[in-house]
Amino acid sequence: MKTSLLLAALLMSATCTAVTAAEPSIDNMPPVVVKTVPEAGSRNVAPGVTEIKVTFSKKMTDESWSWSTAWAHSDPEVVGKPHYEADGRTCVLKVKLEPNKMYGYWLNSGKFKNFKDDENRPAIPYLLVFKTADK
Repeated sequence: MKTSLLLAALLMSATCTAVTAAEPSIDNMPPVVVKTVPEAGSRNVAPGVTEIKVTFSKKMTDESWSWSTAWAHSDPEVVGKPHYEADGRTCVLKVKLEPNKMYGYWLNSGKFKNFKDDENRPAIPYLLVFKTADK
């Protein structure tokens, strides 16, 4: 009984030490989406050739992204390769949007996790959904 209590106390102590060893900070947390253009939930986005922009809370790994369809045919026609702006935080995807259509992308997902910061931490998944105007 004493051995079990001692073992439990040691285990609890080790667990508490491990949890407090790395204090949470912006630097050691995964990146998150802080802004999108168009804004998530927009209902009147102009159709035509445009750029979708996603800004993260941190500098991201170049040439690494996961623009995943949210449902069948939820992605627009892509007109060029994704790229990051000079800030290293804003990913840009040039697309052609059709009138009166709902679009949706998962920026990272349970399956795809290639939006990563420069410490190789995947961004928290984010659902970007918007609808275009009639014309």
